[in-house]
Amino acid sequence: MARLLITLVLVFWGSLSLAQENDTTEGAPAVEPPMTLERLAEIILVIDAEAQLRGAAIEFTVQDIPVVVIADPRADRMRAMVPIRSAEGLNAEELMRLMQANFDSALDARYAVAQGRLWGVFIHPLSPLQHEQFLSAIAQTINVARTYGQTYSGGAQVFGGGDSNGIYQDLLDELRKGQAL
Repeated sequence: MARLLITLVLVFWGSLSLAQENDTTEGAPAVEPPMTLERLAEIILVIDAEAQLRGAAIEFTVQDIPVVVIADPRADRMRAMVPIRSAEGLNAEELMRLMQANFDSALDARYAVAQGRLWGVFIHPLSPLQHEQFLSAIAQTINVARTYGQTYSGGAQVFGGGDSNGIYQDLLDELRKGQAL
């Protein structure tokens, strides 16, 4: 019970710190326009100038990892996806581990199976998606693909003295390069 209470306090403290970081100098949160497919494309083109827009899908690469972002403005949904491997051969033990990771270590990204593949995905309503949230989503989705078979981690908010936080932060910093926040 004490561990649960400590964890809740740490999560609250982290949320409070994040909220304070997002405040403008006048004390009010920064207001962004609603996210659109066009805004997503602008953000992605800063990350990868060779990104390909195909209808409602944008394909690009981050550190040699292919990423697909699909937006459906009518449904107000978006998803970022990274292919991991064929779903063929995933056994019950592996599927159980993926579900456990979806609960505790994948964070906002998730493992999913579709079209015979295992994917790292981030699914979110489109219009309220914030710029910084999107960059974090891409970093987390790439990290669940990278850490598949090992730590199964989205990379952010990892407790302990390991290397995961630094790896996640380096990737997030790289995605932020050239982005006007």
